[in-house]
Amino acid sequence: MTDIADILGPNGLLAKRISGFSHRPQQEEMAVAVAKTIEQGDVLITEAGTGTGKTFAYLVPALQSGRKVIISTGTRNLQDQLFHRDLPVVIDALGITTTTALLKGRSNYLCIYRMENAALDGRARIREVADHLVQVQRWSGRTSSGDIAELVGIPEDGLIWPLVTSSTDNCLGAECPSYKKCHLVEARRKAQEANLVVINHHLLCADFSLKEGGFGELLPAADCFILDEAHQLPDVASNFFGLTVSGRQLLDLARDTETEYLREAGDMQEIPDQAAVLTKAVRDLRLAFGLDIQRGSWKDIYADGRILSALEQVREQLAGLSQLLDLIKGRGKGLDSCLSRCEQLDQQLGLLCDDTGDEHIRWYETQRQSFRLNRTPLEIADAFQARMAEHSGAWIFTSATLAVGGSFAHFQSQLGLADASTACWDSPFDYPNQALWFVPRGMPEPREHNYIDAVLDVAVPVLQASGGRAFMLFTSHRALRIAAELLEERIDYPLLVQGSSPKGELLDRFRELGNAVLLGTASFWEGVDVRGEALSCVIIDKLPFASPGDPVLQARIDALKKRGGNPFMEFQMPQAAIALKQGAGRLIRDETDRGVLVVCDPRLLSKPYGHVFLKSLPAMARSRDPDDVVRFFDKL
Repeated sequence: MTDIADILGPNGLLAKRISGFSHRPQQEEMAVAVAKTIEQGDVLITEAGTGTGKTFAYLVPALQSGRKVIISTGTRNLQDQLFHRDLPVVIDALGITTTTALLKGRSNYLCIYRMENAALDGRARIREVADHLVQVQRWSGRTSSGDIAELVGIPEDGLIWPLVTSSTDNCLGAECPSYKKCHLVEARRKAQEANLVVINHHLLCADFSLKEGGFGELLPAADCFILDEAHQLPDVASNFFGLTVSGRQLLDLARDTETEYLREAGDMQEIPDQAAVLTKAVRDLRLAFGLDIQRGSWKDIYADGRILSALEQVREQLAGLSQLLDLIKGRGKGLDSCLSRCEQLDQQLGLLCDDTGDEHIRWYETQRQSFRLNRTPLEIADAFQARMAEHSGAWIFTSATLAVGGSFAHFQSQLGLADASTACWDSPFDYPNQALWFVPRGMPEPREHNYIDAVLDVAVPVLQASGGRAFMLFTSHRALRIAAELLEERIDYPLLVQGSSPKGELLDRFRELGNAVLLGTASFWEGVDVRGEALSCVIIDKLPFASPGDPVLQARIDALKKRGGNPFMEFQMPQAAIALKQGAGRLIRDETDRGVLVVCDPRLLSKPYGHVFLKSLPAMARSRDPDDVVRFFDKL
């Protein structure tokens, strides 16, 4: 096996074979640590600052090892980028021959059976859906992978996708008439045979929680697991180790029942009639929660007789549909699948409604037209450790944002990784010269009613100095909406607001315009990469503490208090510090970027815990003088 230094060193293989490759000592050191971990079958947690080149730092030793490796990323976009861009480059530079595979969740693949029956769904009569269905049908004859990401002309949230893809609920599995042509089955077969497989955290945790039948055959064969963007893992795992019943699941069941009835029965009108009654009960439950989009504790449901009554109606109508489907059991595979879904949803609703234990948090959330009823584990460390024990081998957790004030204790406690080795490599960027961190004077406390006005009073002159070219990141949708209304009359630069267009479209316009100001909340704090002068300023309204009214957070705070812990220092503050690192990380993306970071929150310097945030961020030049901001931009 070629030595790491001979590959990633100043005169190594990658320097000779990859145009623009530059040696980074941090990258080489990380690769050595990863190689050692793989060889010894250990557990490693590593933070690699922006620009370290962590992707190559784990790909090189993974490919060199000759082991079966699973790499998991935070999102599907990163998964595609890793598989289609980074992985081929490294394989080519190393001059090796190996087999690789990309594996996503089932809803990312065309379901031939559902596509062939989509016309029976009432939604197919909508003009846009009908047009998209024709596009899907034409593409289905050309695609070899069935990966719907190939169809770039249809938006990710297009109404067509639920009609032509399957879910864990509605997949017929081996009973499907199109099973032999199934794209998901083929993708899983390739993953079984490959030496290196790229998945995402949702798929990994779906396997861990045994919610994706059949995928479990892949993981036991792996010798090494590399989890990139690992800071996202605790939240993803919490969702999958818990239980959720959504309005969408129930409505999909009702629609699928009507579709399968038309295909396989047709002589028992009570079934579609009961499906319609269930649909109405589900929609009535959504209305009972009120029009606001919100998250709340289960005790709020108990306190509202209207919600309780509507929930009981859903359970009653679901049971009624189950009884009718049971009468024609065996008539057809599609209807039998709907019966199984009825029984499973009924059982899950029972668990949600009747659980009075202390190990789970019961809560709800509403969307514009739907709702989710959730049971989330209070802690996942033991469950995650149990799954790791079932899949022995090397485990590497990496991200640009795992440590808080130089410590990995928070991340380790969340996943039960107390005995893991840890390592931290700072970014190679010249932050003192590339970036200025500005904290304005005289700001009111964030709880004051005039706080957003004060943020804009700071932001407007900064935006004038920067010539637009800025992200304004907010910790709440309310603050974003207010700022968007007030800013429109105060700046002359193009204003792009989250929610006005799809995220990808907003980012494309931001890059093209070159002087725009983009206002965003949570989804723009991470996973966004805008290089060059188009993004030269990031303004953050306040420290990103999670809302204390969030039911999951409140339950975890209460549990920590009962154990005699300090919820703020042990949980709330570390979470906020990692989020701030993510937001600040949007600014400097390569060695030629320069820009100003503005954090408006006075608590950063006035509160004792502020030093943890200061210690967690890169060593930028710091100032409280607005004239320094003007001078910085004048030099660009």
